[in-house]
Amino acid sequence: MKKTREHGDVVTLRFDDNNLARELLGAEDVHLKSLERRLGIDVHVRGNELHLKGTAADVAAGERVLTHLYRLLKNGYPISGAEVEQAIATVAAHREAAIEELLSEPIVVSARKKAIFPRSPAQHKYLQLIRANDIVFSIGPAGTGKTYLAVAMAVASLMRKQFKRIVLTRPAVEAGERLGFLPGDLKEKVDPYLRPMYDALHDMLDPRRLEDMMKEGIIEVAPLAFMRGRTLHSSFVILDEAQNASYHQMKMCLTRLGVDSKMVVTGDVTQIDLPEGNRSGLLEAWRILEHTPGIAFHRFTEVDVVRHELVQSIVKAYQKDESL
Repeated sequence: MKKTREHGDVVTLRFDDNNLARELLGAEDVHLKSLERRLGIDVHVRGNELHLKGTAADVAAGERVLTHLYRLLKNGYPISGAEVEQAIATVAAHREAAIEELLSEPIVVSARKKAIFPRSPAQHKYLQLIRANDIVFSIGPAGTGKTYLAVAMAVASLMRKQFKRIVLTRPAVEAGERLGFLPGDLKEKVDPYLRPMYDALHDMLDPRRLEDMMKEGIIEVAPLAFMRGRTLHSSFVILDEAQNASYHQMKMCLTRLGVDSKMVVTGDVTQIDLPEGNRSGLLEAWRILEHTPGIAFHRFTEVDVVRHELVQSIVKAYQKDESL
């Protein structure tokens, strides 16, 4: 791809592969329309050329995101409409950040040649901490990518043979004493509490391959209570919804970590469902371990929400209401 600057704030991008260019633009140029709407620029297509017009900063942002996505395509990584939207949203929301740095370190899930990249400086920092530390605590509201990015890192690491298995766990707080009264076998009783983890896995792995890996024990999804008494060697462990783990459950889970293993603990301390008087194990771990070498703590806030645009507004509104 070549770039030329015409006059004023107009940049022309020329693509050397028309098929990849069509994939980048999307059906009926839907991705360009999103680029125009989010960045406030005009984009015109002429054959294998794109003309970007707007303020210097806006045009530069559009150029960066298109260059990045085209490079991914040329390197053999197919991109979905969701990933294009993700990249555009990143550039639109964080024009002051080093966008090239954010977009240059995608999590490559080789099973599907899927590239997942951080959508904010906070997510970029989170991934850096996971790469650099054996235990990482990620604390923040829903929609900030805490669990999804951790699962992506786990799958990518497994594909590169850095770990022999993935263990995903979360407390089934709502079940408690009532678990025995639910219909079905044990798996049917606990699966609803583990559904978000299954959803993330299905987004990254072929369903048949995922089923085989779970049967072979390469990927395990289980309630937190099932971790007791185990030692997890060569494993990437994720404890999700950790705000609902008790003090003793948190200690038990953290001490399961074996040789050549990594653990990511995620939770939202505004969504604690423990019985009255029971302090969250996540809050206690934060107090006790915050300054322990090799353990990192990362905070997300409502400004880091990356779900539907309305989710951020909803989180803010509820936080305001709960502070009254």
